[in-house]
Amino acid sequence: MQAGRLLDGRRLIIVGGGGIGNGRGISRGAAAAGARVAIVDVNADRAREAADEVNNHGGTALPLVADVRVQADVERAVASAVDWLGGLDSVVTVVGGYSLFAPWTPLAQVTDDQWNLIMDLNLTYVFRFVRAAVKVFDAQGTGGSIVAVGSISGSVSSPYAPAYGAAKAGLANLAKSVSVECAARGIRMNVVSCGVIATEAQRANFPDEGGIPERVPAGRVGRPEEIASAVTFLASPSASYVSGQNLVVDGSLTSRFPLPLPDVPPNVAG
Repeated sequence: MQAGRLLDGRRLIIVGGGGIGNGRGISRGAAAAGARVAIVDVNADRAREAADEVNNHGGTALPLVADVRVQADVERAVASAVDWLGGLDSVVTVVGGYSLFAPWTPLAQVTDDQWNLIMDLNLTYVFRFVRAAVKVFDAQGTGGSIVAVGSISGSVSSPYAPAYGAAKAGLANLAKSVSVECAARGIRMNVVSCGVIATEAQRANFPDEGGIPERVPAGRVGRPEEIASAVTFLASPSASYVSGQNLVVDGSLTSRFPLPLPDVPPNVAG
């Protein structure tokens, strides 16, 4: 296996927003690492454009269309991917978010419909694909890897978006449950929790970045390819002994000291 080709020969499905934002970055990254990828998006044009991008750069990708909220679509997407790929080694779930689907809302005004929609798009659909993937992995008898793209909102507060934070926290626990129940069968699940990443959704929320880079110790927002690198590792055989973990990719944002720092001269050894 060549250096940097962590997914050589692997068969991978990227579900939910595979044609946009982090999903598109992961599609490119997985293909560059040697995987054959099935790219699932609710939007046929986005799925096709993402697959064309991979194929035009020497990779192998198939566009698929599915609404992750519909069980029949989930089953059809997985079956189509398995048929085309000749099996399945890894599943990556990407879709999620809040402001694209519901308005920021004070807790006391959140409706049941808002709560259920956000939970469905950030947690419940992941379970649907986990359930489908585990059935495939068990039938193959070769194990497999599941990576869920999450958010730091699952480990910090999520004001005005309580369902979002609760759903992302649920991803981390789901990964732990899957990792323990399925470990002996060679099935792993991990989460990549994103900080502020330069995607279409992030730019819609903060068109001028709203002072965000100054709040991030790294001094900038992240890039989709940086999420792709983390996902590629966790989906690969190189992470064969890593399961039930939550890998935070946030430029040290959640490690930031919450109070003003003392005025210390820079570059002082001591």
